[in-house]
Amino acid sequence: MIEPFLPGTDHLISVLLLATVFDLLIGEPPTALHPVVWIGNLIGFFKRSAPATHRKLYGVVFALVVILFASSIGYAVLLVANLSILPGFVVLLVEAYFLKSTFAIRRLIEAGIEVNTELVKGDLPSARKKLSMYVSRDTSQLSEGQVSSSVIETCSENFVDGILSPLFYYAILGPYGLIGAYVFKAVSTLDSMVGYMDEKHRDLGYFSAKTDDVLNWIPARICVIYITLGSVLAGMISKEKKLDHGGAIRCATSDCRSCSSPNSGYPMASMAGVLGVRLEKPNTYVIGKDFSMPVAEDIKQASVVIAAASILAVISFAVLIYLISVIINYI
Repeated sequence: MIEPFLPGTDHLISVLLLATVFDLLIGEPPTALHPVVWIGNLIGFFKRSAPATHRKLYGVVFALVVILFASSIGYAVLLVANLSILPGFVVLLVEAYFLKSTFAIRRLIEAGIEVNTELVKGDLPSARKKLSMYVSRDTSQLSEGQVSSSVIETCSENFVDGILSPLFYYAILGPYGLIGAYVFKAVSTLDSMVGYMDEKHRDLGYFSAKTDDVLNWIPARICVIYITLGSVLAGMISKEKKLDHGGAIRCATSDCRSCSSPNSGYPMASMAGVLGVRLEKPNTYVIGKDFSMPVAEDIKQASVVIAAASILAVISFAVLIYLISVIINYI
C-alpha cells in the first residue's frame, strides 16, 4: 500500500496561508471542479434513493459512505503529493486548492454584501430574492428588518460551519489535517442537505445532524472569542458604527440557548451583541430581545466583523499548528 506524504509544520502552514489567499483573491472553484459539489452530488444520489422503511439505519450507512468518500479525497491529495515527479510548489498549490475548497471566507462576505446592496437601493423584493438563495425560510413577506436579521443570522452561523470548523480540524490534526477538513465538510454538507426535523428528513438525517452538532461543538463556542476580537479589528477599520466589543460575550452568555440547535446560538448571539441588534426568526427564536431590529448598514458591519474574525482565525490556526508541532517534538 502506498503511504501518503505526511507534510511537515512549515508545509502545513504554507498550505493554510496559500489556501486563504486563493479564497480571498479567486473565490469558489468552478462547479465541475469543486470537491464539495462532488460530495453534495453523492448525498443527492443517496437522498433520492432512500427507502420508505428503515430510514434511520439507511441514513447512518449512507452518511458513513459519504464521509469515507470525502476523507478519500483528502487522502488521495496526500498520495499525489507523495509523487516524486511533482515539484514542491506544485504539491503546495494542489493541497492549497483542496483545502480552500473546504472553506469560503470571500463567498460568505459577498452573500451579505449582495443583500445589503439591494436594501441600500431600496429594492426590498430583490433583497428578498437574493436572501432566498442562502436561507431555507420563506423570504417573500419579510420586512427590511427581518431581511437584515436573516442575512446576519446566516452569515454568523456559517462563520462557524463554513470557515472556523474546517480550519480548526485542519490545524489540530497536523499531517492528517486535510483529511480532517474533508471529513468535517462531508458532515456539514450532509447536515445542510438532510439534517432537518421535518417528516421527510427526521430519520434520514438524524445521524448527520447529531454528528454535525458534535463536530461543531468546540468551534461554535470559541467563535465568541473570534467575533469579539474581530469586532475590535473591525472597529479600527470602519468608524461608521461603534461596535460593542464586550457585547459578544454578554449576549452569547444570555441568549446562546435561544435556538433549538446546541451550537447556532453562539455565533448569532455573539454578532447580535457586537452590533447591538435584535435577531429574530418568526415563531422560532429571538436573540437580543432588548435591541432594535437591524438595518442594511448592520449587514455591512457584520460582514466586516466576519472578515476580520476569519483572518484572525487563519493566523491563530497557523500559530496553533506550530505550537502543536513544538509540543509533539518536545514530548
